[in-house]
Amino acid sequence: MTERGEVQVRAGEEGDLPDLTDIYNHYVRETPVTFDVEPLTVDARRPWLLSHPKDGPHRLLVALGAESNRVLGYATSSPFRPKPAYSTSVEVSVYLAPDACGRGVGTLLYEHLFDALGGEDVHRAYAGIAQPNEPSVRLHVRLGFRHIGTYGEVGRKFGRYWDVAWYEKPLGR
Repeated sequence: MTERGEVQVRAGEEGDLPDLTDIYNHYVRETPVTFDVEPLTVDARRPWLLSHPKDGPHRLLVALGAESNRVLGYATSSPFRPKPAYSTSVEVSVYLAPDACGRGVGTLLYEHLFDALGGEDVHRAYAGIAQPNEPSVRLHVRLGFRHIGTYGEVGRKFGRYWDVAWYEKPLGR
């Protein structure tokens, strides 16, 4: 486990699942940043958790309040696409508890995730950002992502269509 200030970062564990599900469901219910439209149960979320081991290219890191031990957010690297030739690419995402936004927690999670991926056979990271979402765009650009294109009106949620801007970051050697 590593820490900076009042936040610790470590690999996600089974015991984190209720908090991780609560954080994700906030974005399902309140925002277009995820295209899930119905909140998920802890049991429905378990396969997702188990698909992110403590090592390898597909990781789940959580940020904990150092004193409260409360989950403040999480970052993941997941398979980009299922075909074998995509195996050196990952899709990354970060989700924060609403009261943890704007405190550097997302930056800290991504820094730890990219450090962990440095020893893996990963060549590129991709992030899809539903638009508009200026804080997420700023975070990704600050960490070295560049905009590579936008899917126009690719998802429908809350009775309207949303664009998704795609960002790319080189990783590895």
